[in-house]
Amino acid sequence: MVMTTAVGDSPHHATGTEPTPSAAPPAARRALDWRVRFAALSLIWGFSFLFIKVGTDGFAPLQVTLGRLVFGTAVLLGVMAVKRERLPRGAGVWGHIAVASFLLNALPFTLFAYAELTIPSALAGICNATTPLWAMVLSLSALSDDRPTRRRVAGLGIGFVGVLVVLGAWEGFAGQDLAGTGMALVASASYAVGWLYVRRTLAGSGHSNLSMAGGQLLVGTVQLAVAAAVLTPVPTSFPLLPVLSVVALGALGTGTAFLLQYGLVSEVGPTTATMVTYFIPVIATAAGFLVLGEDLGWNTPVGALIVLAGAALTQSRRRA
Repeated sequence: MVMTTAVGDSPHHATGTEPTPSAAPPAARRALDWRVRFAALSLIWGFSFLFIKVGTDGFAPLQVTLGRLVFGTAVLLGVMAVKRERLPRGAGVWGHIAVASFLLNALPFTLFAYAELTIPSALAGICNATTPLWAMVLSLSALSDDRPTRRRVAGLGIGFVGVLVVLGAWEGFAGQDLAGTGMALVASASYAVGWLYVRRTLAGSGHSNLSMAGGQLLVGTVQLAVAAAVLTPVPTSFPLLPVLSVVALGALGTGTAFLLQYGLVSEVGPTTATMVTYFIPVIATAAGFLVLGEDLGWNTPVGALIVLAGAALTQSRRRA
């Protein structure tokens, strides 16, 4: 879902900042080959939907999202402290960060958590892959400066067909929870709207990507802390597996994933780095099937491949 922003379950939705490609330090390249980090990032984001599913077995969806942001923020703020980087300054910048945090973190993370109460984690991962299709819809509606081409419009149509295949439209969507699926699709759309907002308000702000990401997750944590305090009771138990899943979801799937993505963009460029997007639904589907024992009809992997093909077309650009 291909934009150069590191996000919670894809290269686009945990931070909303756009890393600028630059040469990575030789020591970093020698320490761990970029292909290894690419594979690790694919696994982390692919398994994030499994972590959400397990987390909601022990906690309310808002609590899962809050824990995710708490641990993700802790990782980024810790790295900022080591690098002696400061949070962004200026009331205007923080106002835009608050909106971006809601669109790119608080809202979609929460919707995915609620969605997975009633839909398989594999389906949530596939819905996550529709984000480029929503970005294409924005470009068609003239809300984006990125104008569509015939190939990209065709990609939108193909992606829509893929969604119908995943849901089994020919059977009248039998066996699918439309409310849960709808929440997952709205979450993916929120990412697309959030990226557009960030590009128009925060691009070129002068702050580092790490600083902006840390600020965004920090604001998202505050937003979710207020919502969880008002809307959910305090947990009375802390079962081990859900706790570990929430910690992994935040520390790995949000905090560490951003750092990996940022390093990949710096070393190999945004085009290569964001190819990780196309592995996420595949890994999410395999994890749901193998680890959680989720049902896997033929239409789920076939539809996922069609969605990814459509998403790839929507990201194509005419060569000069």
